[in-house]
Amino acid sequence: MHLTMRRANMGPREVSMAAITTVAEYLDETPPKARKLLQQIRRAVHRAVPGVTERISYRIPTFDLDGKYLIYMAAFKEHVSVYPVTKGMEERHGKAIAPYRSGRGTLRFPLDRPLPIALVTALVKQRVLERRGTPKKSR
Repeated sequence: MHLTMRRANMGPREVSMAAITTVAEYLDETPPKARKLLQQIRRAVHRAVPGVTERISYRIPTFDLDGKYLIYMAAFKEHVSVYPVTKGMEERHGKAIAPYRSGRGTLRFPLDRPLPIALVTALVKQRVLERRGTPKKSR
């Protein structure tokens, strides 16, 4: 279940997740520990994929490439998650992602541990290859 988010200037009234329309708003409403990790993921995605765009989809931050979703991220009470874990990611990075697997297609990164940025970057780059396909070698 997602975190209960509150707007700082609204007092105790809860923010409707449907009211969140941008990734920046989502991050603003996320508690500090989760926000820090999500910001690290966000920076890693933008560094790895110039031209990637952001939006909210399924009420969570989504990064798009060439008009198609690339990767999602979300904050929870004790972790942040990244989706999807694809077959290609599993084949190429299986041992590295194993400690973070949570069900089919999900990685969970605990809030009380450093985020494995190099792994996140490698997964994002793998996802780009899957979305765009590998370049064909010229003959």
